[in-house]
Amino acid sequence: MRCGKCGRENTLDGIVGRNEVCSSCGADLRTCINCGHYDPGKYNSCREPQAERVMDKEKRNFCDFFSADKQARPGEKGPAKSDSRSRLEDLFKKS
Repeated sequence: MRCGKCGRENTLDGIVGRNEVCSSCGADLRTCINCGHYDPGKYNSCREPQAERVMDKEKRNFCDFFSADKQARPGEKGPAKSDSRSRLEDLFKKS
């Protein structure tokens, strides 16, 4: 699977454990941003309606519905928090 933060391919045998980390950047791998159900446009950013709410999508969690997204690429899962914030602030700037 690919790391949702740096994009490096990580070779894992079987299930992605809660303590698995990227061999390149050290980021947690069992996270919402690395899950096939992750969708920023959905409630709770998840296509699985029975999944419990996870506040930090980039931290490891215990979600029972986790499914490794083999196509994950950094930055493709939606805008970064800072991008969203800067666009919001641009709306209120005086010309």
